[in-house]
Amino acid sequence: MQFAKRLEKIPPYLFAEIDRKRNELIAQGIDIINMGVGDPDKPTPAHILKAMHEAIEDPATHNYPPYQGTQEFREAAVQWMEKRFGVKGLDPDQEIVSSIGSKEAIHNTFLAFVEPGDYTLIPDPGYPVYRSSTLFAGGEPYTMPLTPEREFLPDLEAIPEEVARQSKLLWINYPSNPTGAIASLEFFEKLVAFCRKHDILLCHDHAYAEMAYDGYKPPSVLEVPGAKDVSLEFHSLSKAYNMTGWRIGFAVGNAKGIQGLRQVKSNVDSGVFKAIQRAAIAGFSTTEEELQSVISVYQNRRDILIQGLQSLGWPISPPKATLYVWTPVPPGYSSADFVTLLLEKCGIIVPPGNGYGAAGEGFFRIALTVPEERLIEGIHRMKDAGIRYQ
Repeated sequence: MQFAKRLEKIPPYLFAEIDRKRNELIAQGIDIINMGVGDPDKPTPAHILKAMHEAIEDPATHNYPPYQGTQEFREAAVQWMEKRFGVKGLDPDQEIVSSIGSKEAIHNTFLAFVEPGDYTLIPDPGYPVYRSSTLFAGGEPYTMPLTPEREFLPDLEAIPEEVARQSKLLWINYPSNPTGAIASLEFFEKLVAFCRKHDILLCHDHAYAEMAYDGYKPPSVLEVPGAKDVSLEFHSLSKAYNMTGWRIGFAVGNAKGIQGLRQVKSNVDSGVFKAIQRAAIAGFSTTEEELQSVISVYQNRRDILIQGLQSLGWPISPPKATLYVWTPVPPGYSSADFVTLLLEKCGIIVPPGNGYGAAGEGFFRIALTVPEERLIEGIHRMKDAGIRYQ
């Protein structure tokens, strides 16, 4: 047997490699603190579980679901978009489609719009799927470096005119994985204008829309007047409702974008289990108080981690959003060298920044998905090992 040549361009998935390394070390009896993957460690809220139990008992949920999602789910998602972002007038039949989490819908969007020779404009550092899915579709990824000097926002003026003309998709992700950066509506307006000028589909991966702290509420790109003409937004219930394993989300926005995504999906999957869609509807009804009880867990962890790193000399401020702290490596280390040091000296797993793109070199990402006592233990291990920023 011989692999398809396309796999030669696709590296092993970063988080699959982290999982493999963790399992190897656990088998050796090493106590591992895994700060590598953004998988919430708390249970799904009780009202969502209750809706799921009831839905499972209903035989009407046991057959094939509609490819685009049930009418009830799509209407609930439309109502949530209006309640959460003030985005009105979305058509549940033409402008929204359910998805098996975000990752599937993101990948299938590339298959719907990218042909060999097309460019995609992707953030660097960024979610690895943007690059790998470009390559699966036969396109050419053009990276937009995200730097601290620009507050991890892409420089649209640095994109060559020729590249922009040949680009099909432009991907953004704010709040950002892995950097934790945020973007304003004013910046979204610039993105919409750029994509309108160059006939590019603007794709906003909004997986962390609810994972924000200190009273901050991330905006939707669809709040920009006219954004729906050129934009799709991808939402997931995974992070805010501790539902990563449930695999449920939706894409919303431009009708032609939804049509293309729906056409790919109808040929490669059979939709999301109806009972899960009913549970997701319950998720949309989560009160602000219930949501904040989830968010406060991560905000407390963030504060503990930031204070601990600062005590070791790290020049770092608390991020306003996401489950991550994007952290510079100490002077004299590469990203790979430093995460290896943390693993060997402290039993701590974190991904290197360059695993998210070349511009991520010099950083590593810490996920806030371990209990407070394990974060404190990790800081103590670093201190005992003599690991400081400088």
